[in-house]
Amino acid sequence: MQKPPRRPRKPAPPAVKTTPVKGQLHPRNRHKGRYDFPELIGQSPELGRFVITNPYGKPSIDFADPAAVKVFNRALLRRYYGINHWDIPEGYLCPPIPGRADYLHNLADLLASDHDGQIPRGESVRALDIGVGANCIYPLIGHCEYGWHFVGADIAAEALASARAIVQHNAQLRGAVELRQQPDAEHIFIGLLQADERFDLTLCNPPFHTSAAEASSGSTRKWRNLGKLDPKRKLPVLNFGGQAAELWCPGGEAAFLKRMASESAAVAEQVLWFTSLVSKGSNVELLQGWLTRAGATEVRILGMSQGQKQSRLVAWTFKDVGQRQAWSRARSC
Repeated sequence: MQKPPRRPRKPAPPAVKTTPVKGQLHPRNRHKGRYDFPELIGQSPELGRFVITNPYGKPSIDFADPAAVKVFNRALLRRYYGINHWDIPEGYLCPPIPGRADYLHNLADLLASDHDGQIPRGESVRALDIGVGANCIYPLIGHCEYGWHFVGADIAAEALASARAIVQHNAQLRGAVELRQQPDAEHIFIGLLQADERFDLTLCNPPFHTSAAEASSGSTRKWRNLGKLDPKRKLPVLNFGGQAAELWCPGGEAAFLKRMASESAAVAEQVLWFTSLVSKGSNVELLQGWLTRAGATEVRILGMSQGQKQSRLVAWTFKDVGQRQAWSRARSC
């Protein structure tokens, strides 16, 4: 018996793309312009011993020194976000805060697009941070800027213990940030979400290398391109640190994104917008294809820029415009 011809899959609508002005942060980003180092040092005296004069005669820090990067981040979090206690174990990822803040401001705009142009604020907005890490940076900034409540998920118990200490030592975060371990490292959303919970957003900065050796090689190449690879000086393997799960996974970023696209369809009813950073431009087109096959109704590609670095934030949803607006109205009641 001859099988009936397979119906062609209905293509997803083309992705909506935005491109930032090169080198410019989001208009609401607190880190635009130069930092007032005397003010930062006044609030965080430990920063003083790490300040140097850069080739342009301006105060800065040595970003090749992990200790300097950590203290600098601590000073920025205290000055701009009221975080008075922040620390991470040695060797864990110490993120560049301006870029992380940009991600969150773009997410706020994404929610506003379904909310009559108004950014929804407060505890009714729930966000799920996939790979919260030891630094807990997205919940810290997101709650400070918009009052959102977060669930931070990770597969590493040590990372969660560090994030938990940060939350416990900053009173404004208690009750606003829940930390949860993903019990199965082979999954992202499956086994993590509870049956009755809903999230307005998920966010993720995926591991983008395929192995530890590739991560090390990438850092060496970066220093060479920047002209900072000095054979007389012992530079760190990764100036921003990072453990295995933070930096690499089998198959690298592409494999992680493929799994995320597939699993997002399994929890589509529980999430308004899924989002992820994508470091490699070639992976954006791959992700679009996987999302089409998964049944996403809309995909948006939001450009982000910090200095010479160009990033991509991909957002997708399984809900049409009417469903998203109804979700927003129900969540704000």
